[in-house]
Amino acid sequence: MEALILEPSLYTVKAIPILDNDGDRLFAKYYDDTYPSVKEQKAFEKNIFNKTHRTDSEIALLEGLTVVYKSSIDLYFYVIGSSYENELMLMAVLNCLFDSLSQMLRKNVEKRALLENMEGLFLAVDEIVDGGVILESDPQQVVHRVALRGEDVPLTEQTVSQVLQSAKEQIKWSLLR
Repeated sequence: MEALILEPSLYTVKAIPILDNDGDRLFAKYYDDTYPSVKEQKAFEKNIFNKTHRTDSEIALLEGLTVVYKSSIDLYFYVIGSSYENELMLMAVLNCLFDSLSQMLRKNVEKRALLENMEGLFLAVDEIVDGGVILESDPQQVVHRVALRGEDVPLTEQTVSQVLQSAKEQIKWSLLR
């Protein structure tokens, strides 16, 4: 029997779900099609929550995946990779995410504060992992970049102002013809 040789890959992270203390999804980002539908994702999330919410350990092997996790007050943070993934790499992502949010939420890492700062959460996750590839593991850098991106104009207002500017340009050019 031939030994399976795995090629090294930058695609380390398969998913980053954040659940509340009832096991319900507050945030989830999946980077591959291991669980292609929302129904399958939520069933998987319920399964990891049921297996992990009463334990003090930080790592589990579940459904052929490596799951590292951490809880804070009424939140459960998970970083999921394949079964052969380096747990330390996954833990670095988890710690970076948690520490970044802790700084952004002024150490108040709980459900209500997180729900009020979802934009910051999305930006932080995008700074840490892109398409399953780990980009950053330093929470100071993540917080700095999120602050830079949110400093000028909030994203929602920025897109509206950009749309208005674009409409003005189009009207101006149509009048000049």
